[in-house]
Amino acid sequence: MATEIERKFLVTSEVFINEAYNSFDIKQGFLNSHKERTVRVRLKKNKGYLTVKGKSTENGLLRFEWEKEISKTEAESLLKLCEEGVINKKRYEVKFGNHTFEVDKFFGENEGLIVAEVELNTINETFEKPEWLGKEVTGDIKYYNSQLSKQPYNTWN
Repeated sequence: MATEIERKFLVTSEVFINEAYNSFDIKQGFLNSHKERTVRVRLKKNKGYLTVKGKSTENGLLRFEWEKEISKTEAESLLKLCEEGVINKKRYEVKFGNHTFEVDKFFGENEGLIVAEVELNTINETFEKPEWLGKEVTGDIKYYNSQLSKQPYNTWN
């Protein structure tokens, strides 16, 4: 159990793909997407994960997170119980400066959306920003995966 500190940004180009040292597909759904807590089921690299996240602080920087690895079979079964709106995306891991950016390129109803996250050790920690990093959307709930499952990117005006 830990408190997660992360910042989230829109991505302005696909240059990051050539800079990535790793990439993999993710399929995820939500057993619960209440704003006070979310319960996520994720399939990633033939492994399953069950994650509980608490409500974010007002600035969106901090939130409680608990994650447990489960079997692929368990994850596939739980995905069938999830709320409507399963998310499919490809995650790219990009080292830049002293940090690793996790860049998610979404598919399906969220096609066209690319978001990067960077985890930090402290709220005020500074980090180098790659040229493809755009507007910061930390704390903007519409970019949370739990919200994208309900109101996909391609339905926005």
